[in-house]
Amino acid sequence: MSTYVYGIARSTHPSPPKQLGGVGDPPRPVRVLRQGRLMALVSDAPESLRPKRRDLLAHQHVLRAAGAEGTVLPLRFGGLSPDDETLAAVLAEREDHYLERLEALDGKSEYNVKASHDEQSVLRRVLADEPELRAMAEAGRSDSDDSYEGKLQLGERIASAVRLREAQDADLLRAMLEVAAEEVSAGPQSTGWLTNLSFLVDGEHIAEFVAAVEAVRQEQPHLVLTVTGPLPPYSFVE
Repeated sequence: MSTYVYGIARSTHPSPPKQLGGVGDPPRPVRVLRQGRLMALVSDAPESLRPKRRDLLAHQHVLRAAGAEGTVLPLRFGGLSPDDETLAAVLAEREDHYLERLEALDGKSEYNVKASHDEQSVLRRVLADEPELRAMAEAGRSDSDDSYEGKLQLGERIASAVRLREAQDADLLRAMLEVAAEEVSAGPQSTGWLTNLSFLVDGEHIAEFVAAVEAVRQEQPHLVLTVTGPLPPYSFVE
């Protein structure tokens, strides 16, 4: 049976409660595999593992429970080892690296920030910054006989200006928030977001980071922010 891995901690990390359940239906009991100066939080892997909501939540619950007792290097959902012996060999081989990461992440959490534009607000800002575009738009609204080609050209120029604004706002958001973070990791981009960033925040600076987020919302009202955290520092574990 394969071994499911939730995270890695120092060998001195407290063991999880005996009743802590992990992935699977019924939930597989979470146990500890110790190797040298490290330990791994594991359970037997279900025969058929899929990213179902129940199992995703179970994975997160185990990491949150363990993280409340000290620093844990979280694995993303679906981390499998062929067996305990193989996992122990990996822990032994990479012990120094994992210990370095544990030290770097002590007392820190991850905050994920995704940003998008409020379409009407950013359009007003783009036109305010581009007098020529604003004049063209106003002329187009007042001239019912304006050509199709002219309107198409105007639309393309506005779209180009908005794309430029997206890149500028992505850089601005990072600059305004990274001053309150230890590290920044860029996440995968997808449709609907102009940027997707994860910030590693020291526990002593959480209030400062939250204040920086609120400053962005106040000073850049055309930006729509989705903030998730505190999270286990998934984005800062190799």
